[in-house]
Amino acid sequence: MSHAIATALSLAEFAPVIRRWVTGPSAGINAKIVVTAARQLTKTRDSVEMVRLFREDPGKVRCFQSELLTLSEQLEDSLLKSSQEERLRTLTTILAGRKNLRGDLMVIAAALGLIFCLSVLIFCKEALPGEAVGILSTISGIFGSCLKDAYGFEFGSSRGSRDKDDRTTAVLMGREG
Repeated sequence: MSHAIATALSLAEFAPVIRRWVTGPSAGINAKIVVTAARQLTKTRDSVEMVRLFREDPGKVRCFQSELLTLSEQLEDSLLKSSQEERLRTLTTILAGRKNLRGDLMVIAAALGLIFCLSVLIFCKEALPGEAVGILSTISGIFGSCLKDAYGFEFGSSRGSRDKDDRTTAVLMGREG
């Protein structure tokens, strides 16, 4: 995970929507935007110091949240564009008659990672220090988020989205109408 993504995730306690913006193919770009906004407000490049300054000054947090609200359209557009590009790539793969092996492997890896982390938490929790439990819980959340995104991508967010995909498939296959 890049430093910018890790820093952005550490700032998510002040604006939980950050977690949504720093997933998927646009994660690095969106993380840099979020971190740049935090750096400008805190006047520091150190992520630990940023978090400390935000915790000490609720006014800075409000300014940060306001700045993110201003940037939200740009960040949401980046997410949407990434999702559309991925859907087009998947559609192209399917139309070419190939199996979407990469997507299948991603979902399997996320599911296995989630199962492993939850198993360790269930069966070894007593033997683990509190920090390890926290880290494993966070990693479990990330794997769960990956699965949520995969399901959201696969099944679409609405019936209208599915209809649009069907129309796009028909156009690409030459069955307009």
